[in-house]
Amino acid sequence: MGAGSVPLSLSAGGRHDGGMTESTGSDARDVVNPEQAAAWNGYEGQHWAEHQDRYDALNDGANAPLLDAAALTPGDRVVDIGCGNGRVTRLAAGRAAYALGVDLSAPMLERARASAVAEGLENVEFVRADAQVYGFEEAPFDVAVSRFGVMFFADPVAGFATIGRALRPGGRLAFVCPRSFDRMDQSTVFAAIGKHVRLPDLTRATGPGPQAFAEPGHARRVLAGAGFEDVAVEGVEADQYWGVDADDAAGFLFGFGPLRHWLREAEADAATEERARRAAVEAFRAFQEDDGVRLTGRYWLVTAGRP
Repeated sequence: MGAGSVPLSLSAGGRHDGGMTESTGSDARDVVNPEQAAAWNGYEGQHWAEHQDRYDALNDGANAPLLDAAALTPGDRVVDIGCGNGRVTRLAAGRAAYALGVDLSAPMLERARASAVAEGLENVEFVRADAQVYGFEEAPFDVAVSRFGVMFFADPVAGFATIGRALRPGGRLAFVCPRSFDRMDQSTVFAAIGKHVRLPDLTRATGPGPQAFAEPGHARRVLAGAGFEDVAVEGVEADQYWGVDADDAAGFLFGFGPLRHWLREAEADAATEERARRAAVEAFRAFQEDDGVRLTGRYWLVTAGRP
């Protein structure tokens, strides 16, 4: 979901519940991550769609490293896994012959399609599906990319094997994913919030979720198991723009679906939530610059090839 996803979207992990059909939306496909489907088609996906520009401001620093690593050429056909609002898909379409974005979220795909029309792109399409099990036509793509969208597979080896089958022999894979949470600047903000509201341990990888590939050896093992070769993992840093000032940044953060969920789980009353929000404001002040609040995102850039 380049979620998808602020570099650390903090979504609840999905689980493998067997095949099911996600019934909402005309282009839905079999889904094996029902919890992720529920999150991205509910409040969280709607929040991302309604704040497209804000999330792009957080994530756009990863675009150039990702697309440069993908080494797109004008004749390439590209698939974007977990495309979310479609920012990377549309950028890829500007470098390649064709780009397809795949995501679980109906509200985000609606935003992606509208943005593609507004930008006059005619070589881009979007499909609502679970990429882990989607029935891609055999080997139609030259390149697969993802910006923070591959960490949510219930079975990552199976998911990447499906992506591999969608690539031609010699095809390329490139994705970015968060490094360990304690390496991210926003960990200091959540630590401040955690003094007032009980939060889960965000440093632990417990299955599908933002920290799934925080340990780079895991990415190498998963991709090797899925049939990829020449796996490389490189650390990259990118700027994250959180808001015009600390109050704006904290207000945006407190709209995140997972944080809203944790506040409910903690049964935080209005006074407690306000104390937590003020703590976040103070933490964000440390990152205030003349042009807004800027944190540093630290990611892994992973590349591999299909034999």
